[in-house]
Amino acid sequence: MAGFKKLIFIQIISWLLCVAAGSYFISVSFDNAVSEAQKNAQASVTNYINDLSFDDNLVQNLKKSLADGKTFSSFTLRDYQGAEVFKVNSPIDLPLFADFIQSIFNSARPQFAVNKAADIKVEFTVNIQHLAEQLQISLFIIIFISAVLVIIPIILMQSIFNHLNKSISMTVSDVIDVYINQNQAGELETVLDSSKLKSLGKDLVPSFNRLSHFLKTKNEYIQSEALNIKHEAYKDVITALGNRNMFVEYYEKNIENNEQSTFGSLAMIRCSELQAINQSRGYQKGDEYVKGVADIIKHISGTYAGSQLFRLNSSDFAVVLPHIPLKEAERFGENLQSRFTQYQQNQELSSVANTGIVGYEKGKPLGELLSVVDNAMSMAQSKQINAWHVQRESDLVNNVSAGFGNQNWRKVINEVIESKRVHLVMQNIMPLGKSIKAYAEIQVRFKTEDNQVLPTASFLAMAEKLGMAVDIDKLIIDSSLEKVKSRNLSEKYFGLNVTASSAHNDQFVIWLERRLLKDTHIASKLIFEVSEFGLQQNIKASKRFIDMVHRVGARVTVERFGVGLTSFKFFRDLKPDFIKMDASYTRGLEDDKNNQYFMRLMVDLAHRIGVNVFAEGVESQEEKHIIETLCLDGVQGYYIEKPKDI
Repeated sequence: MAGFKKLIFIQIISWLLCVAAGSYFISVSFDNAVSEAQKNAQASVTNYINDLSFDDNLVQNLKKSLADGKTFSSFTLRDYQGAEVFKVNSPIDLPLFADFIQSIFNSARPQFAVNKAADIKVEFTVNIQHLAEQLQISLFIIIFISAVLVIIPIILMQSIFNHLNKSISMTVSDVIDVYINQNQAGELETVLDSSKLKSLGKDLVPSFNRLSHFLKTKNEYIQSEALNIKHEAYKDVITALGNRNMFVEYYEKNIENNEQSTFGSLAMIRCSELQAINQSRGYQKGDEYVKGVADIIKHISGTYAGSQLFRLNSSDFAVVLPHIPLKEAERFGENLQSRFTQYQQNQELSSVANTGIVGYEKGKPLGELLSVVDNAMSMAQSKQINAWHVQRESDLVNNVSAGFGNQNWRKVINEVIESKRVHLVMQNIMPLGKSIKAYAEIQVRFKTEDNQVLPTASFLAMAEKLGMAVDIDKLIIDSSLEKVKSRNLSEKYFGLNVTASSAHNDQFVIWLERRLLKDTHIASKLIFEVSEFGLQQNIKASKRFIDMVHRVGARVTVERFGVGLTSFKFFRDLKPDFIKMDASYTRGLEDDKNNQYFMRLMVDLAHRIGVNVFAEGVESQEEKHIIETLCLDGVQGYYIEKPKDI
């Protein structure tokens, strides 16, 4: 088909060239014919008037002879003074192509003749109507003949192509039909043993085999690429482990829908300090922490045959231990706890991770199993640092697991509140100007009865979940004020974190106002930090809280700024004193022009409404330098200072 189209294209080009060449030669011939006719006419007119003299008979004779207008399209007779005696015009309508040629060559031009006595002067233009008609006819003949010469080969080749295609199509169709009907898995030449196919295009067999090999190779390549894409889509970027999608696919295929009987243990490991590290040290350190935990889990689980490790989300890992009963899985939990404790000491962390372990069997729905293992995780978090907990069927009442973890956490939180087992540390914010007022943020660690530090993020999340955040905030504020008074630190400025649920609680706001009025000299040194997202949840309640804080002489910081979509009208209404940019904007700031532009824009807008801007999570000299050039008012992070005891 491609060859036939090429042939048509060549023939059309050839036809156009023939028409162009013929048109050119016809045009030249037409110009020559007109010139020759004009010369002959001029000679005839000159001979005619040469021996004549000007009189009335001459005028009448000329008018009579020129009346039909066949010889001249225009004729003008003048006397010896050049005055016009009479003029005859016979306009002609030339054919389109002849008119076009005339406009180009200007062949038919006015001619002049004078007699010997010079008393007769003639100006005339030859009528070229008959020559133009001959020109048009010649052009049509050339176009027609050249078109015939072009179309005939196309028609012949079309017939040949159709016949050839029909023959090949019938042969190929017959070969394929027999091949499919005989259900042959080998190459085509084995099919051609039949007498019918021996007469049908046996020469096509090598081509078919090459095509078959090419398609097979191409199909294998496509399947391989699709598998690679699937692996990339199912792979966690940071740890290179399978992600939650791969975990779900593995569980459904190998456990839930497995035709054979199977059992084993499922462990969920949760990184307890990821959020705290991201906020205080930066996301790069958070990624390193996650990789460290993944390496530990990979090393321990690698000693169990057939084990599979997945990263379910930012802080959770799942380990499948096929054919491992819960009794043996306890040893797995102990080994993890031991390695996590070593890692904690090396990295100077409050904790590393907790582990929940449950048993599984064939046909167990994944949703139900995850609910049970999440409960086991809650139990482990409420114990001690890096603890593990095995959830057995005998621990559950009527297969309902949702209450054991919560009840245990409620008990742990109540014990912390009653015993006031909190440990306070602080981390300074370094001011970047002499007139800038900064402060030290007070951070809290919660401890168990045996003086083990509980995972802070999990503790606060469970307190929020169980509606105990207000009690925890009261405990933190009371403990902080007592510490400031006992250490005689009332001249320093301190920041205290308050949850949004407490800030929006009217009873808490009343309690806090009364508590601060008891120590007004300390209240003026306090800055309460509330997250931007939390303030957005209830604007009216947030305004009441901030107004109360300002009323007693304290101040407010909007922390983790930039995560939400708060407008500056919101800040003009609430009138906070400080903004603390979220640590995600500090991460890799020296190479991120977008973050630099955003932070500079926020600084300019904040300064216009009298709000100072701090950056947290600063981990390098480069980040600190960029922040200084962006005109922020203060910096906080491990590069500036690590948290230390008050």
